[in-house]
Amino acid sequence: MMYKKIMVPLDGSELAECVLPHVETFISHCRIQTIVFVWVLETITPAVAGEYAINIEELEKQEASRRTTAEEYLKKVVGRFHPEDTKLLIEVLSGRPADKLADYAEKNGVDLILMATHGRSGVSRWVRGSVADRILRAASAPVLMVRVPGVTGKQD
Repeated sequence: MMYKKIMVPLDGSELAECVLPHVETFISHCRIQTIVFVWVLETITPAVAGEYAINIEELEKQEASRRTTAEEYLKKVVGRFHPEDTKLLIEVLSGRPADKLADYAEKNGVDLILMATHGRSGVSRWVRGSVADRILRAASAPVLMVRVPGVTGKQD
């Protein structure tokens, strides 16, 4: 199967960036037409904002600032690659990461989702949840997960 459009979810962390060498491999060897780097900003609500009362105007400022930070980060990531025939795009979405990523992939013809996973299992995974696992279950496209180097899948 030839993949034409790959989605790479990132969150600004070094851990998520462990997929980037694999992106380079896809660019170099697989004739990918488009790679979309996506960051999903979790929506901040007054309840999530913490104990401090924040008005809507302040929430909107924070959202705009977070969006700008995400866009700048994704542009830097894209700048690492110099493909001849692959289009590199960035998208910043807002909402629940797993839901937004699965929805974006389906609506935009993504053939493959390439993402990092912490490889958590046991109590840690149950308590913290796993965005990667939720995407694997929700996405209609195949998902290639890259385990963060140095992390084992041992039960905690």
